[in-house]
Amino acid sequence: MSADEAEKALPDGSPNGADFSYARMMIEHHGQALVMTELAPERAASAKVKRLAERIAAAQGPEIGAMRGWLDSNGGKKHRGGHDHASMPGMATEKQLARLRAARGEDFDRLFLELMVIHHEGAVGMATDVLSQGNNVQVEEMATDVLAQQSAEIGRMRDMM
Repeated sequence: MSADEAEKALPDGSPNGADFSYARMMIEHHGQALVMTELAPERAASAKVKRLAERIAAAQGPEIGAMRGWLDSNGGKKHRGGHDHASMPGMATEKQLARLRAARGEDFDRLFLELMVIHHEGAVGMATDVLSQGNNVQVEEMATDVLAQQSAEIGRMRDMM
């Protein structure tokens, strides 16, 4: 097979609707995680919870940037799709966020871990969905990273509860 034939035989990796939806939803989803982690330094009692929040923020901030970059590079502005972000898997409600903002010490730690486990489970579900429905290798790589990292963090958080 020639190089030209091999290139033509490659599957089309063009992004599809699932890829665009995933990137847009994960930007919003990670954004809420950053809101939650910003509360930990002043409210958490546990040094472990504070370090966990730092690690989550350190990972998800750059992931937001990567997903925005991917959308910009792949015509994401042309592929708009409305989503009810409140109904996204794992998203905390405004009432839950208000409770988290009001909590201090061990109450904060417990609520943060509970909400973040649910939040991460939602991200794992969305990553799993795009791995079966998406078409773009870059999105597949991002989703695989989210799946591995957040699954491991769920286990660590459950151990801390």
